[in-house]
Amino acid sequence: MSPETSQTEYWIFLITLGSAGLFLLIKVIPFSPIGKKMIESVEFDKACSIHILVANVYQPNKSYGKLLDLVNQTNPDLIFLVETDSNWEKGLSSLESDFDYRLKLPMDNTYGLLLYSKLEIVSQEINYFIDEEIPSLDLDIKLNNGKVIKIYGIHPTPPVPSQNPKSTDRDAEILIVGEKVKKCNKPALVIGDLNDVAWSYTTELFLKISEMADPRRGRGTFNTFHAKIPFLRWPLDHVFLSKEFGLVSIKVHDTIDSDHFPISLIARLTSEKTTETKKANGKEKKEAHEKIDRGLNDKD
Repeated sequence: MSPETSQTEYWIFLITLGSAGLFLLIKVIPFSPIGKKMIESVEFDKACSIHILVANVYQPNKSYGKLLDLVNQTNPDLIFLVETDSNWEKGLSSLESDFDYRLKLPMDNTYGLLLYSKLEIVSQEINYFIDEEIPSLDLDIKLNNGKVIKIYGIHPTPPVPSQNPKSTDRDAEILIVGEKVKKCNKPALVIGDLNDVAWSYTTELFLKISEMADPRRGRGTFNTFHAKIPFLRWPLDHVFLSKEFGLVSIKVHDTIDSDHFPISLIARLTSEKTTETKKANGKEKKEAHEKIDRGLNDKD
């Protein structure tokens, strides 16, 4: 190899690396404090607020006590846990004395769900949008002031080379829920481990299809994964809000020995215009439908 060739390859590598870094920076800037907020901050009002704790517990993890301690410290109204099996259900049984409403779907395939609520669950539905072994939740929850809100709890399958190399199933489930939110006539939240970062194209498309807002924008990335690798972390666990909500607080919590950090959020219903959402154009709606169709039909 001649010196000229070596020098050319060196510069090509630097330019490619620099371009990739610039692209990622542009993607992440909206999630920094210099970015524009989609949701403005509001004051807490217990009557019309909901405090949610979301955590991927990592199924083999046995540190039930750490999660129970976190619940005692934070005192949430609703807890949504994913990757929960029967061991987790037993390990968290003491929660049932404080949380009168529960929906438990422990599973051994890392897609089990446990939900505990102090607020009344008015109605509940379990869906299997893409795969009969991957459930999601559709709940109506009554706030302290009597208003009913919708909560969708999801944990779509990640793209994993050895099992599910494409993101087809994940994207389809996220977008199916997005379309359901858009048709819903209640204030809504979408919560869970979406196995997708906040700045991805699919998440951006979801926000437009659902006309929901991301509380991270203008505040920080609030990285929840990977909890065991300090210099390699990104946001996989989410709480998205419809336009009827303002944000009281959002926080990532200390480790519970999972590969994810728990995240909590307090949202308040408000009549003020505190939230700015995006809308999908015709091309984006068509693309969303195509992605959903592929997820529903591509099972080869």
